[in-house]
Amino acid sequence: MKLVLVTAVEDFHKEVIKLFKKAQIKNFSQSDIDGYKTSTAAMEASNWFGFENTGNESVLFFSFTDEVYIDALFEHIKEFNKTLQTNNPIRAIVVPIEKSI
Repeated sequence: MKLVLVTAVEDFHKEVIKLFKKAQIKNFSQSDIDGYKTSTAAMEASNWFGFENTGNESVLFFSFTDEVYIDALFEHIKEFNKTLQTNNPIRAIVVPIEKSI
């Protein structure tokens, strides 16, 4: 069993749920989060009003599941990200579970 974490901008909320279902991951949780990107000094200097620290509405999904389902999810995410017209791909990581109850 492993823990998979997936983040995406809010616009992809429904698509991520479809990807989980397509990978046959039936149990997962979701939380609304704010996503931030740090800006470079050049970008800050060109901004008339200075640096504004605003977040993007994002979502975090997580599931404790078997590796075979995670592999399928990663393949579906890779395919989805290939079609994007934006600089906000769906991102995913896997964390091994040492102990659980």
